[in-house]
Amino acid sequence: MLSTRIVLGIVVLGATVLGLSLVFQRPPPPAEASVFTSSNQCQACHATVHAEWADSQHAQSWINPAVRALSNDFANTDCIDCHAPRPVLETGLANRVLPRESRRSEGVDCIACHQLPDGRMAGTLDRADVACRPVATRDLARVEYCAPCHDQHKTVTQWRETEYARNGIGCVDCHMPFRNGDPNQGRDHAMHGGHSIDVVRKAVTLGADRVGDKVLARVENVGAGHHFPTDERSRAADVFWRTLPKDGSAGGPWRWAYRFRSPYRHEVELVDTLLPAHQTREVEIADPDARGRIEVALFYKLSPYWKDPANPDPEGEARLVHRVVVEP
Repeated sequence: MLSTRIVLGIVVLGATVLGLSLVFQRPPPPAEASVFTSSNQCQACHATVHAEWADSQHAQSWINPAVRALSNDFANTDCIDCHAPRPVLETGLANRVLPRESRRSEGVDCIACHQLPDGRMAGTLDRADVACRPVATRDLARVEYCAPCHDQHKTVTQWRETEYARNGIGCVDCHMPFRNGDPNQGRDHAMHGGHSIDVVRKAVTLGADRVGDKVLARVENVGAGHHFPTDERSRAADVFWRTLPKDGSAGGPWRWAYRFRSPYRHEVELVDTLLPAHQTREVEIADPDARGRIEVALFYKLSPYWKDPANPDPEGEARLVHRVVVEP
């Protein structure tokens, strides 16, 4: 019989050989490179990400009816750059993107965000054995990566003045969170933002108190890493109020009190009233009718114009963010 020492030596030798074979194991052979001409080619391997993107505003950026109307059906050619861009990494971080001529209906697609100048794809892992040959690219998570398009209306510039910037909380942390909070599941590509009323509701709070014969409403930017609302000059948030009968019957007509919005360049008679991060705006309601029981509400709108400016209909044309009742 073999001695215990010999047996142990054989076991150790076998483990060493096995370990060395794993260390020096040949990597999988490189995959044949694919030429990507459409984001639909990504769907087979990245079904979850593709589905999230397809339902996002990035995917809708060229075909969205509101965008078509605001850009005069893209007769305003400046809009094309960001709504159908060539790859961001082709022009470089923080540089304005260039417009592409093909597949514009795909909007801001996988190729625009991930393709490298050499045809490979920027990702989170180095993989030469798959068709897109991803290269681990930390720049994908940098704010400068989003800036070429999203600083056209100073959103990134606004972010730089916040506590979020000082604490290293960037765009992807809020707008592309990890699925189910798990980094191993990757980031959500639905691009949660201003089109999500849940995101808008987390951005601000609304309060109101009676001060003598007046009501003082307060809107505070508690959750947006930039001004509220931001990015698109078409977006607006409005404070309205209405009387509320004590018997619980329907309230009176809504009355406008204040608007948060950055005007277009041609609207020279208007001033910028956006609400910076961490700040509070007080809105005074001094109408004699407000001395009784009233409701104060904040509405959010993706279009700056009312069908009937003299009689705006916030419930029909905007979305309710918050509401509070103020007693006499």
